[in-house]
Amino acid sequence: MFPTARCLAAKPSGFIKRSAEELSRLSKIAWNSEGLHTPTKPFSLLDFEDDATVAGCKTMADRAVGGHSTASLDYVPEDPSSNSPAHARFHGSISTKLPNNWRIERTGYAAFRNRDRGLWLFGRLFWDVDPYSYLALRVKSDGRRYTVNIQTDSIVETDIHQHRLYTKHHRINKPSRYNDHLSPHAAVEASESPELAETLYPSGIPPALSEIPPESTIMSSASATTSGSTGWETILLPFNSFVRTNHGLVVEPQTSLLRQRVKSIGIGITDRVEGAYDLRIHRIWATNGMSEGEIEEERRICGADALPVDEGVMSGWTKEAQDGNSKKADGQREPKEKGLKGLRSEWD
Repeated sequence: MFPTARCLAAKPSGFIKRSAEELSRLSKIAWNSEGLHTPTKPFSLLDFEDDATVAGCKTMADRAVGGHSTASLDYVPEDPSSNSPAHARFHGSISTKLPNNWRIERTGYAAFRNRDRGLWLFGRLFWDVDPYSYLALRVKSDGRRYTVNIQTDSIVETDIHQHRLYTKHHRINKPSRYNDHLSPHAAVEASESPELAETLYPSGIPPALSEIPPESTIMSSASATTSGSTGWETILLPFNSFVRTNHGLVVEPQTSLLRQRVKSIGIGITDRVEGAYDLRIHRIWATNGMSEGEIEEERRICGADALPVDEGVMSGWTKEAQDGNSKKADGQREPKEKGLKGLRSEWD
């Protein structure tokens, strides 16, 4: 990958600026006593409305090992006529053609992630998303099978925690007749051979990597053909659902995501389906649910596909906690909730 003129022009923040920004952020948390309660405001990680954020990312593809897939990440300016915000466009083509190298058995992947965030006064700079339950992504998908990748400062540097990026436009591959003996999830990954699925997922495909979105994923309830849809949608992926992998293989035993020391976040495509792909990304952030302050932007960009406000944000758990206690007193079982509303159980 060769740096473009835009990439060279968008200089990353210097050491002093990074330190000042991080100290300012931590000072606000301390001043507002945000560390004493679950935060209700979003924590922005990658905001692609800023072209410097796009320039601060790197792309990867199987060309590094002699393959023929391509990957590009471009900045797309705002389009007021369609209410489309400035965003990043991750696009290219996937090729499964093998290089003239007997060591390479499989190709057909592309990805991007942010670069190293650099140093500040107290060492290397990481994201601390420990107070948050979800990774939120606002995207416009072409329906192909993308994977969200999170890398932390773990003991094994090549470990990556992954979760499928489910959208309403998500295409579900149908299993072939050769995979009837496998589960519906495993049959998808085993489209080439059952032996491959057994190698990749010896204990079965985890729900977060399966073809069908698990219940823990928060998505818009509107269909892909809803009138008023802009194509943009926001998806919330639980941090505790991410699966630890290494070089594409699920690692056992599984370990929790080290939320206090997140190094990079990115998206990859590994469906090994020949042809072009095109994914638009507006923002990536950590959150505990859709707050009242976010809903205006959410509705403006996503239209009919906007997520609803999480009632737990407005109530601050006070009323919900009381209701929960009264239900417990009556011997009733609490309903399972998502988002901030569901977090009230931690305070009961």
